[in-house]
Amino acid sequence: MRIDLHAHSNVSDGTEAPAEVMAAAAAAGLDVIALTDHDSTDGWAEASSAALEYGVALVPGMEISCRTEQGISVHLLSYLHDPTHTGLLDEITKAKDARQTRAERMVTLLAEDYPLSWDDVIHHVAPGATLGRPHIADALVAAGVVADRSEAFTSILTSHSRYFVQHYAPEPALAVELVRAAGGVPVFAHPVASSRGRVVGERTYRDMIDAGLAGLEVDHRDNSEEGREFLRGLAARHGLLITGSSDYHGAGKPNRLGENLTSPEVFGRMEELATGTAVIR
Repeated sequence: MRIDLHAHSNVSDGTEAPAEVMAAAAAAGLDVIALTDHDSTDGWAEASSAALEYGVALVPGMEISCRTEQGISVHLLSYLHDPTHTGLLDEITKAKDARQTRAERMVTLLAEDYPLSWDDVIHHVAPGATLGRPHIADALVAAGVVADRSEAFTSILTSHSRYFVQHYAPEPALAVELVRAAGGVPVFAHPVASSRGRVVGERTYRDMIDAGLAGLEVDHRDNSEEGREFLRGLAARHGLLITGSSDYHGAGKPNRLGENLTSPEVFGRMEELATGTAVIR
């Protein structure tokens, strides 16, 4: 089985509709694909119908944006949780609202130096999608300011830029607790992706593990080989699952479906742990 447990649609910052992601997964020869849009489950229904049509098993999921007390960004993958769970839903809604306010402030700052307006950004956001920096990046590309998203993020939209604005996000351990309470399986996404910014230290890992962390996304293009070895050792010491995935965004990133995979054994264990919802087959 070919299992890829991290993909985004235009419900967040991917460029393809949920159904198109399922079609792309089938074309890539995947047996199982997880849809993990940022802070949203709005793509589940469309993806479910398309997954059945294309013969791909769908793992309903979500990627939760978190932040430590030290201001370090952490992404937590939640698989097979109950999307109606009040505690998790309330926290995600709070974070989504903060993303909107943050984006508006960033665009105001950017407009002082670049030909950019709020309408330019909204043009790149699908109806109901979770708005984020990638949409601002797309607007900058369309305006001819940068060549692509990658250039936008390494220059204008970096966390060190004067245009960067923080937004509310739950602490990682709280997010883990809420995913568990919702019957989901929490996995730390690309934990040592230092190219994205600062990475967490021992305390954060310990707090997340104590809160019920189930696994680590080890095989991801943004994790260095040295970092992967560290994560494998951590997983072995604490009995954590090891996953692999593409973090597919359609044309939004160079990541390709199936470039990293999760073993059938780990996938089976995840299904056993989940009580919130089921894999769509």
